[in-house]
Amino acid sequence: MPDDRGHEPPIAAAWVREFPAAITVCDSGGTILEMNDTACAMFAEDGGATLIGSNVLACHPEPARTTLEHLLASGTPNVYTIEKSGKKKLIYQSPWYDNGKYRGFVEIAFVIPHELPHFVRKG
Repeated sequence: MPDDRGHEPPIAAAWVREFPAAITVCDSGGTILEMNDTACAMFAEDGGATLIGSNVLACHPEPARTTLEHLLASGTPNVYTIEKSGKKKLIYQSPWYDNGKYRGFVEIAFVIPHELPHFVRKG
């Protein structure tokens, strides 16, 4: 599906398609542009790859929808953890840019251990 400039999105590199974290990319209006294989599998019950071209806001109930509307409008990142089906996940939502212009959001969701080491590095 063409982006807001009429360009087709690039085909994701193989490492992105098969990366073991769910990666979903949307434009600044919330239209889903790309999903890697892990994201398609994670959202299979909701339509998987058929979600590409739909609006991400339609996939979220309240209060997540309002939060996502704010993120899309403000371009501010959002990071949190969830637990679902016994798995703990880190959710990282961040704006993406093209030549310095805000273009939308990327969500990366990956499974993390329940107990995660934390290191403080000097420098």
